Order: sequence, then C-alpha cells, then structure tokens
Amino acid sequence: MKTLKITVAFLAIIFAFSCEDQLDVVPEDNVASNTVFGSFATINGAVVGIYSKNQSGDLNGNPQLMSDFMSDNVNFVGSFPSLQEIDQFETLATNASIDNIWFDGYELIGAANNIIVNLPEVSVDDVTGLTEADKTVFVAEAKFLRAITNFQLVNLFAQPFQFSNGTNLGIPLVTQPFEGGDISEFQLERSTVNEVHAFIEQDLLDAAAALPENNGVRAEAGAARALLARLALYREQWAEAADLANQVITSGEYTLASDYDFYDDNPNSSEHIFVVVNTPTDGPQENAGSDEVYVNFYNPAPGGRGDAPFSQELIDAFAAEAGDRRFSELSQAASDAGGNDTFFTTKYPDIVNNASDGMALRITEMYLIRAEANLRNGSSVGDSPLNDINLLRTRAGLGNLASVDLDAIALERRKELCFEGHRRMDLLRNNLNLRPDGGAASAPGANKVIFPIVEDETTNNPNITQNPGNF
Repeated sequence: MKTLKITVAFLAIIFAFSCEDQLDVVPEDNVASNTVFGSFATINGAVVGIYSKNQSGDLNGNPQLMSDFMSDNVNFVGSFPSLQEIDQFETLATNASIDNIWFDGYELIGAANNIIVNLPEVSVDDVTGLTEADKTVFVAEAKFLRAITNFQLVNLFAQPFQFSNGTNLGIPLVTQPFEGGDISEFQLERSTVNEVHAFIEQDLLDAAAALPENNGVRAEAGAARALLARLALYREQWAEAADLANQVITSGEYTLASDYDFYDDNPNSSEHIFVVVNTPTDGPQENAGSDEVYVNFYNPAPGGRGDAPFSQELIDAFAAEAGDRRFSELSQAASDAGGNDTFFTTKYPDIVNNASDGMALRITEMYLIRAEANLRNGSSVGDSPLNDINLLRTRAGLGNLASVDLDAIALERRKELCFEGHRRMDLLRNNLNLRPDGGAASAPGANKVIFPIVEDETTNNPNITQNPGNF
C-alpha cells in the first residue's frame, strides 16, 4: 500500500511506526528543535512533520492547478489577481501565489535537511527504542520528500532540460537545516538544472535503496523509483526511464485499478504509488491544504468556486473518440464562475468534507512512461508501447489501436493525467506551445512559461540571478 494519511493534532505522539490509515503526531515545527532528537517519538514526529508540510496547498494543489491552466487543459475563469497574472503569462516577482510556493517549498526542504544532516549523528544508545534501521528509513523518507519538492520547484522556476541541455539556471540547492522558508541567509546562486537533477537523482537513489518495498502509509522504495522514472523521461534518458518504470510495474506492489473508483476517496487503491491523503480532521495548516485547493477550484458551485473547468480543447480531445470513461465517469456538466455551461472534473469529489486527495504518483503514469520511452528508444522493455497504451484504453472503454506513435501516446497521457498537473511540463519538454494559437507568450522558452524568482529572495540575496523578463 502506497499512501500517506496524516492527521496533524496536538493529542499524542506515537512511539512506533503504524500501518493504520491514520497517524496522530505532533509535526516537526511544533517540537522544540533541541528536543527533536531526544526520543523515538519526537524523531518520528519530526519526520511526519515533513509529510505534513507536503500537504500544503502551495506544494500540492496550487502547482497542479497552475500547470493545468497555464496549459491547454483548463479554461481559468477565476478572479484571484495573482492567479490571473499566471494564467495571462504576466507573472511578476511580487506575485503572492508563487511567493507561497517558493517559501513553503524551502520550509519543507529545511525540515528534511534537519533529519538528513542531524539524525545520522544520533546514537541509538541514547534514544530508547531507536535502531540503526529506523534511522536509515527516517533519513530515506526525508530524502524522498526533499527530492519531490526540489523537483516541483525546478519545474516551476526554471526552463526545462530541453532549453539548453540542462545548463540553464535551476534553483538554489540548500543542504543545511534552517527554520522557515527564507533561504536568503545562505546567499546562494542558483545551481544549473543539470546540477539540481543530479541532486534529486542521488536523493531518490538513496531513498530507493533504503526504503522498504512496502512502508504502510509512508513513502516507499517504489515511490522513489517512480519519481526517478519521471525524472529520466524529462531528461530524455529513454533506456533508464523505461527500465525504472518497468521496475515499478513488475514489483508486485502496485496494480492498474479496474475502474476509476480510486479517485472517490479511495487512497488504499493499488493504483496509488504515492498520494497526498487529506482527511476531514487534517489541519490546521499555515496555508490552505491541498484538499481545499482541489475542492474549491476544480468543483462548480455549490461547494466549489467553479474557477477551473475543462478547456474547450480538452473537451474536443475527448469528443474525438466517443465512449471514453475518463470523460463520461470523471466529468460533470455545470456552469463555471462566469456563468458559462461547461464541464468539471470529478477527480476531487469530496466537497462535503473538503478532503479530496492529491495524486502524486500512480501506476498508470508508469505505463505511459514505459510506452513513450520504449517507443523513442526503439525498445520493448517489459512490453511493447502498443500493448501498454491499449491496456489503458481498454480500461477507458476504448478499442485497441492497430499501431501507436508519439502523438497517440501524448494524447493518452493528456486524457489519463488531466487535472493532475502534468500537462505543462509535457508540452514544454516536447517543444510545444502551452496554448493553441497562444502566441509568443506561451511558447517554449518564453520568459513567463516559468516563474520569476520571488522578490523577497532577490531583494535579500545579491548573489541570485533573476529569470529574464520577470521583474
């Protein structure tokens, strides 16, 4: 099982791992730093606190929403000025939404660094119940969470690998513990995309080697391999991407769900490799949780804001082939915030409890990665691209294709992963405009298809380089 379900509460600190669906812990930032490493419970609480930070809507929620409406999947009709700026490719360094992503991301990285740097120095002789094996797994979990966050940040604040073979500037790499999300104290320049990717890769390799294959409700080895597969795909390392995706598929830990019920508050589905699980009792959070973002923006009124309906282009993509269950079962007709008749996704259905989950990694993506990487590489690791795509089409209620090409795979990725935050990077890495007839502003390599480095950082760090055109 591949899920995380955490309740942030001030009730108790557990003294051992649990394979139950819910953990009651004190998050890391509510435990005094000088006592974090004094007991097994507080160490465990510090690690679970990193997971809690990952539930922030600024790390899981808003980035996916922005990736959808910056691309051609969502017709954004919302009224928030900071989101309108992003939608119109007019993002400024003072934009509050990207400021939150930057600082929440580095806050998580600082908390992860606290475990990665300091826990190895803790003697098991001084902490009752702590073993060297526990330490190894705790550090591996922190590395996985640091990796997935660095990956999120570099995808948003830097041009993709394809822009200049990764020699372009990425994000600052922070490896030391610190409190809060302000990294200007380190006065760091941005590392290149290649350097950031190498750092992420090493974190994930370490995590994959140390995490259990089945880690109950927490990150496990398969999640690290799955994110490595995505990284390899983004870097056009086709053989590695196919092999890593195949490892996840053949591990026996995950299976393709027979239907789409896993979106309906079913975090225990074998479909999931890693999911941000939200419950009605989650919180309080410093910022809106990911569940609030998904429910508010992706659902029509009553219950949601009605700000993020299907784009006409996505509706047309589904309409081109009748009978696709990914549309008939995962959409609803409704009016958007502007009063227009359209369709909304039902991938985040829990409006009543405000507790829809965020899809981070699922097995379907691994089939899509394997198919694309094999086709580009002229290989058939695990299975042929045609068989992988037809497997997904069968679940969707569609007939088998007689042959498959890159366009067919891209279309299946779009229809399968829409509203999960993949489309923007899929277009950019394939040198495609983010919007049909979007013009220069949304073209690959344009200044504002990525975010500016936030003003708070550039003001206090004279060594950091701003992205061009984003002042």
